Amino acid sequence: MNDSALPVIDLSLLDGGPESAAKFRDDLLCATHDVGFFYLVGHGVEESLMDDLLAASREFFALPAEQKLAVENVNSPQFRGYTRVGGELTEGKTDWREQIDVGPERDVVDNAAGLADYWRLEGPNLWPDAVPQLRELVNEWNDKLSAVSLRLLRAWAQALGAPEDVFDHAFAEKPFPQLKIVRYPGESNPEPKQGVGAHRDGGVLTLLMVEPGKGGLQVDFQGEWVDVPPKPGAFVVNIGEMLELATEGYLKATLHRVISPLIGDDRISIPFFFNPALDTVMPQLQLPPELAAQARGLSLDPTNSPILETYGDNALRYRMRAHPNVAQIHHDDLIQGPRGAI
Repeated sequence: MNDSALPVIDLSLLDGGPESAAKFRDDLLCATHDVGFFYLVGHGVEESLMDDLLAASREFFALPAEQKLAVENVNSPQFRGYTRVGGELTEGKTDWREQIDVGPERDVVDNAAGLADYWRLEGPNLWPDAVPQLRELVNEWNDKLSAVSLRLLRAWAQALGAPEDVFDHAFAEKPFPQLKIVRYPGESNPEPKQGVGAHRDGGVLTLLMVEPGKGGLQVDFQGEWVDVPPKPGAFVVNIGEMLELATEGYLKATLHRVISPLIGDDRISIPFFFNPALDTVMPQLQLPPELAAQARGLSLDPTNSPILETYGDNALRYRMRAHPNVAQIHHDDLIQGPRGAI
């Protein structure tokens, strides 16, 4: 597969009548069985909103260090807020990026005896006072991309021979979408350095916006790393482990990574993760025989850990691994206790 061979799928085909919608579903199924990644166009998200969110992101990262550190994630048991450069790990190795993490704005759940550990992820966000427009833009982004994501999920369900609304209940109450606003400062010189290490996304699906003209994303295709450059106005979409789990591996959660830009350059990217409620166990679809025969079983992540059935367990495991400093401060009992294997 070369760069131009990454599938480009037009969401507006769903509005073009039965034959057009059927073509969209066929294209969607093919792309996510074979590659696990595609470009999405025709999604209806205004370019002005994309531009405004990128501009606000740039404004945030240009703040003095003390203003960014005022919302640092070490202050958040929910792993929200700012992560300084080098403050996150993938595969145990340092990611060369800074970012701000945002999740659903909710009250903290009391850590009652017998309550699942993943409820600790519910809570408030940390917002920078110096960029007040960021909160409103992120909320609008969340609403619009959640709507696009639900349309995609319903199309997948139909393409897989299931009722269109089979996934709806998982997102009906307390869905757990997450957003990262990421800046990769240049570190490659010219030997490539890790921006973020190889991983699969632990949720349902991801819609990624990359700053125009900025490369670095690579996808594992048949054992080789393939560049995925941004396309103007398009999202890069990939499925996460929960959809792979729901289809016994027919749909593919694909390894991907980001190479740091060259020294003197940088790159902004904004991945949106569409995830169900934390206590969701994804429904196991009964695939038609011709699709079931092509199901590959479940992948192992780079640390050989199996996909966990309950989304919250998957999410907490990823957070604990990626931010051991935050885990040490706020969740030391999970590290030391019987569930320390997280």
